[in-house]
Amino acid sequence: MKTIGLIGGMSWESSIEYERIIHEEVRARLGTTHSAKTIHWTFDFHEIEALQEAGDWETATAEMIRAATALETAGAELLLICTNTMHLMYDDVRDAVDIPVLHIADATADAIKEAGLESVGLLGTAYTMEQAFYRGRLEDPHGLAALIPGDAERADVHRIIYDELVRGDVRDTSRARCLEIIEGLVATGAEGIIAGCTEVELLVAAEDLDVPYFPTARIHALAAVDAALS
Repeated sequence: MKTIGLIGGMSWESSIEYERIIHEEVRARLGTTHSAKTIHWTFDFHEIEALQEAGDWETATAEMIRAATALETAGAELLLICTNTMHLMYDDVRDAVDIPVLHIADATADAIKEAGLESVGLLGTAYTMEQAFYRGRLEDPHGLAALIPGDAERADVHRIIYDELVRGDVRDTSRARCLEIIEGLVATGAEGIIAGCTEVELLVAAEDLDVPYFPTARIHALAAVDAALS
């Protein structure tokens, strides 16, 4: 079994879910008292959020590389960046280490294609929805169309993530708003929905939807188990 390095704390609310999913899946596959071998780097998200808000992606990238190289030195044999947004600097992190870094969008795209879908709606932070680093990865090389909500809807999703979910504040009113936004995406052609922020799946569950749902933290964590046990 390979040791999984997790770059988390962005936020810890969803990073804990990564740990839980990984350990439960290893026990389910191997049985008895088995658990995963993990090393976890946790950021103080307040500091990361400030860098994001200031647009200081250079410093944020340096911090991510520092975490990745520390995990590799500590014995990690593969890495996960436990957040969609910070895959913005995926290429720099991947190039800084000599171990595999599993891209969350690749794992998600594989699940979407396995479900036979071509067009999906994307909910996430404004960075993830609006910038090319994530949508572009779905489109090329995976050939998927990623639809995003309108301006006002994107602002609402971003606010719900940063003002509520990363603080452990899960509100029924915000769930209703996200479901309304999802309905709009489905009406414009989305065949499924990506929870493109690992916190979104703390708010919206598969049973809330009438279309296929792709919770990226869970998909990413299961891909890590596949790699660790391969």
